[in-house]
Amino acid sequence: MAFLEVKNFEKSFGNNKVLKGVSFDLEKGQVLAIIGSSGGGKTTLLRCINFLETPDAGSMHLNGELLIDAEAEKRTRKTESEQRKRRLHFGLVFQQFNLFPQYSVLGNVLLARRLLDAQSVKDKKRELKSAGIRGKELKSELSVFAAEAEKRANADALSIIERVGLSDKLNAYPCELSGGQCQRVAIARALALTPDILCFDEPTSALDPELTGEVLRVIRGLKSGDRTMIVVTHEMEFAHSVADKVIFIADGVIEEQGTTEDVFGATRSEKAKAFLGSHGKTDI
Repeated sequence: MAFLEVKNFEKSFGNNKVLKGVSFDLEKGQVLAIIGSSGGGKTTLLRCINFLETPDAGSMHLNGELLIDAEAEKRTRKTESEQRKRRLHFGLVFQQFNLFPQYSVLGNVLLARRLLDAQSVKDKKRELKSAGIRGKELKSELSVFAAEAEKRANADALSIIERVGLSDKLNAYPCELSGGQCQRVAIARALALTPDILCFDEPTSALDPELTGEVLRVIRGLKSGDRTMIVVTHEMEFAHSVADKVIFIADGVIEEQGTTEDVFGATRSEKAKAFLGSHGKTDI
């Protein structure tokens, strides 16, 4: 079984059917690039994967665990706590950064981690109670657990911020940063959640060419043997250089999928050929 399996996702908004039976899988450590013209369904697919939208049909497994079955969702609505736990499997970097303006670089990254640790404290409390621990002893053990979590969160946040090249901007606020720096903070914030899969929705669409380059370098640097990523992008050269697998979506359907060599060098889809040709990939 693949690390991530998406089967027959369908999604409509009113009479507009945006996803029409989308299926794919992804192995752990792979980078998937999702490409296609605007309005083809790329962002809707990513939002369904991240539980920001609920598919009308289909299912998704992560590492063998069923995360969503659209038919079951219609019968039994998930609680907010259950929904939050499912979302934590994925870290999403948006087009427009979505940073909190009242927090510094460090504050934005720590806020994300503290939300994760708050859930850990709740889980620890349930664990201790099930073991029969109550009263002062429970309060003491939770206090120690929370303090250790905060210490780790600070250390991890500093390490992640250094990894995206912003150690000199720890106390700067979003209004004091360039667009590229803001996007790197957004990447750091997503990494702080320690997601199983890191997702990007057109991470450079709001940036000029120079700033685009710095963000793409950071994403390239994240590629490793165990960093699984999904990137919705219009940057064809980037997709070609960093992706292990490429999906081309048009009109809510996967027209072509495979390795970069399959899609960029030997695609059989006329729609994919036209799209890639318009983006300067004329070697097909």
